Parts: sequence; structure tokens; C-alpha cells
Amino acid sequence: MAQDPESFAPVAGAAAAPPPYPIPADEEQRLRELERLGVSAMESDEHFERILDLASSIFGTPIVLISLVERDRQWFLGRRGLEVSETPRDVAFCAHAIAGEGVMVVPDALDDQRFRDNPLVRGDPHIRFYAGAPLVSPAGHSLGTLCVIDRDPRRLEPAQQRQLQWLADLVMRELELRRLSHLDPITGLSSRRTFLAIGDREFTTARREGRPLALFCFDLDQFRRINDRWGHHVGDELLVRLRQLLDRLRREQDFAGRLGDGEFALLLPGLDDERALALAERLRREVGVLPGPHRHSDVALHISGGLTSLGLSDRSFSDLLSRADRALQLAKANGRDQIACLFDGR
Repeated sequence: MAQDPESFAPVAGAAAAPPPYPIPADEEQRLRELERLGVSAMESDEHFERILDLASSIFGTPIVLISLVERDRQWFLGRRGLEVSETPRDVAFCAHAIAGEGVMVVPDALDDQRFRDNPLVRGDPHIRFYAGAPLVSPAGHSLGTLCVIDRDPRRLEPAQQRQLQWLADLVMRELELRRLSHLDPITGLSSRRTFLAIGDREFTTARREGRPLALFCFDLDQFRRINDRWGHHVGDELLVRLRQLLDRLRREQDFAGRLGDGEFALLLPGLDDERALALAERLRREVGVLPGPHRHSDVALHISGGLTSLGLSDRSFSDLLSRADRALQLAKANGRDQIACLFDGR
């Protein structure tokens, strides 16, 4: 998927003071992927608990954490030996661990200028030793760590570092399995419920940061006729090809969902109206030439779409969704195989 660096440009007037921790080069997409995992409301379960117990047994440390690093905090999906459920990112060792590659080891925090004055070192829980293995997503973004902590200095041998990373990979696998459980089994796209939840988060982010947000809803015209005429297995193959086309056209930060049988939506953060329309039109043209038995028949495959974007009067993501749906219905009423645009106040 093509990247669009313009959508990640710094917001004018943003605070210039640097944070006391390194910012990963992929910070915006890392945070976006963390949000899209839907883990903010997730509670630890037996699978995470077993990994914590295993790490505690292997490394013999009094504190073991599964830490997820958000914009301003780290919070613990699972924990052993610590009462608090989160800390500010400003004091998080894990905020440093996610910015590097591989396991980060701090043998003695008092000898490390990054952490010697850290309140978690000078005060409770009196951290001296830290080792954190990043939780790396399939897309390559470090979302947090599995970390082991001791109140006494110690070292970690290379073989132990590999073991810690293997356990972190197990944590990431469990997170990924939960994400996959919310996907449409045929296309691998998000279900309607998940898409709406992600839309709410992207709406809040776009409103807070003053960034564009476009929404394109479209129907796969003639899809029911294809299923009826050639069977559902042909329809499923067509859906897979549509997913492959979406993957080729969209950027990494874009988000697609299957909202119904032949109904889809594409969320386009940071994309202005003109570029969003250009992407939608390209999708419309390329759907028309997707291969399949319909190409040699009187059934012409195409899409009808409705495009909108975040407006000043929008109060929630549902406002965008309703407006995109109205535009979609307009495209259908006008003869299909076209895209209609409706923008708030324009």
C-alpha cells in the first residue's frame, strides 16, 4: 500500500517542546494501528496471564508487564507485581524500548542517564533493572512491550533476550488473533461494527487535530445477479479480487470495511476532497475490469458510490456516514456506475 507522507505533516501551531523520550519514525501509523486493534477496552485473559506467569518463572523478576504505549500514557494489558494499571508516557521505560530494534536492556537504571532521575527509579517501584521486548505488529509497528523488571541490578544473556522476544511474539499473536476475529471471513475486511468503532476514533482524531477526513461508501452493483447466475463461490472470488484491488489502491492509514452483502466503505484520514474523489474514481474504473465469468456476459460489474468529508457542523461519525449513504443513494437513482458527492455546507 502506498504511503502518503503529506497526511502526516505536523499540525501548525503544535507545541514545539520535545518529549523526554524518543518518538518512533512511524509514530502516527503506530498509534493508528494500536487504536484499530481495539485493545483499549480489552481486559487480560488466561492466554495473557499464562505468558506473564511463564515470563515470571523464566526470568525470576518480581515485576512482569504487558505494556501498550499510547500517545500520552502506557497502560498494562497484563501485570504481575505492580498495583497501578498505567503510567504517563513521560516516565515509561517502554516508551524508549518501542523506538529501537530488538530487546532493550537496562542493567542498572541508576547508571543510565536516561533513567537515573526517573521517579519510578527514585521512588516506588524502585526500578533498577529493566528488559523490554517490543510487541511488533505484522505491519512492523511496535505497539508496546513485554517487559521484566527488578529492584536490583542484573544482566540478561543473549539467549534470555531471545526468550523474552519469543514471549513478546506470543503476546502479539494473541492480539492479532483477536483482531482477526472481527474481520469478514471472505474478504478479510472489518465488519460493520468494527468499522463504525474505528470511524468514531478517526472522527475524534481528525476533529482534535484539524485534519481532513473523507468517507467513501459504495455498493457492488450486479453482485446479487452474479451470485444467482454463477453461484456464491464465484461471488466470493469476486469479493477477494475486490479486496486485493482495495489493498493496491489505498494507503496504509486508510481503513476499509464490508458493511453489508455488497456494501463497502473506505475511510480516508488526511485526504482532501479532490484526492479522495480521484481515488474513488480510480476504484470505480478498475472494478469495471475485474476478471470473472461476467466479463463474457451481459452482466456489467460496476460500483455506485457516495463520497463525503468532515464538515464544520458534524457532531459525530454517524453524520458522515449518513451523508455518504445519501450520496450513494443519489448515485444509484441517477443510473448507477457513478460517484455522487455530498459535502457539509458545500
